[in-house]
Amino acid sequence: MGSSTLVTIMPSTEAIPCHRHLFEVPAEVAYLDAAAWSPLPRAVRAAGEAGILVKSQPWTFPRTAIPALAERTRAAAARLIGAGADDVAIVGSVSQAMAIAARNLVPVPGGRLLRVEDEFPSLRYAFDRLAAAHDLAVEEVARPPDGDWTAALLEAIRRPGAPPIAIATLTPLHWTDGGLIDLDRLAQAVHETGAALVIDATQAVGAMPVDVGRWRPDFLAFPTYKWALGPYGVAFLYTAAHRQDGAPIEEHAGNRSSAVGARRYDRGELNDPVSLSMAATGLELVAEWGVPAVAARLCELTEGLAAGVAELGLVLAPRPLRAGHILGARAPGGLPENLVDRLRAANVFVSERSGSLRLSPHVWADQDDVARCLAALARVLGPSAGNRTEARG
Repeated sequence: MGSSTLVTIMPSTEAIPCHRHLFEVPAEVAYLDAAAWSPLPRAVRAAGEAGILVKSQPWTFPRTAIPALAERTRAAAARLIGAGADDVAIVGSVSQAMAIAARNLVPVPGGRLLRVEDEFPSLRYAFDRLAAAHDLAVEEVARPPDGDWTAALLEAIRRPGAPPIAIATLTPLHWTDGGLIDLDRLAQAVHETGAALVIDATQAVGAMPVDVGRWRPDFLAFPTYKWALGPYGVAFLYTAAHRQDGAPIEEHAGNRSSAVGARRYDRGELNDPVSLSMAATGLELVAEWGVPAVAARLCELTEGLAAGVAELGLVLAPRPLRAGHILGARAPGGLPENLVDRLRAANVFVSERSGSLRLSPHVWADQDDVARCLAALARVLGPSAGNRTEARG
């Protein structure tokens, strides 16, 4: 495999301070599982409660104000990815967004559908169906032994004699362990083949810079319930201008052919004062802090975690090949049984994904959480922790 020149993502922007006071996370809880779902900021909870009152007493609130709330939410989502509001649809989930994307791609039969191994189901299922319908070969790039996803994907894209790439479905990082996937390089390589590019930015938007102007995807989707600090049931689909005259998967009065831009793909029952109020508030909080400053904060936390888990003998990808906000750690021979449950008993909340201990702090976390997590890990791993001789990256 060729060597990658991937650059370590270490934001130069000054990090924001800990914002735990904006959340309802007790001091004794180390919640390091933002990649699963985030706690709600107090302001987002308050926005939701205000929205519930609107629905409880609808005569007190003009229904004509709700479309403006939808546009506020749309604009806030667009701002985080460098898009215009007209290029963003409001949908119910990333899986819904991917179903829309797959419905509106018509690949030439005989090509390849490219993705990474062990990809999240929302980015697989709709495209599996599309591949079967158009006789595409699904190529899953295997997890590289050296952790360099970018080099492995570039090699697959450019492999001599292989069928052409028809569609690439990619993410900025691997969801299981934060392995970095350099879309600045990969997007350009995909575009050079003439293939369509679909991006699932679920584990990126709000925690690292995302710019559709750089990547030029045909479609890009993300939800609010993880790094964007919002509710379930609200997600967004960026649609390139040349993809905005397609077919939605829901038919309703609001997304007929007269809808402007990506609004063509808006979900039904869009005008929900609860979820829209919460989503807009969370997105605007992240924008107020600034994504580069958030990313710098999260890098500080994951670097502290990385140093500690390496001392305990767990194996990490080399720093240049890791995202700054998700840390994946593996153990030679596998992680201990019931590791997540045993950590939860110590008020440390993390995930295990595909054999990787996934640690994902957000702006409520601090160095006390890092210390609490490492101490609990040391107890669970036992007296042999730190004495392993395997490579640690």
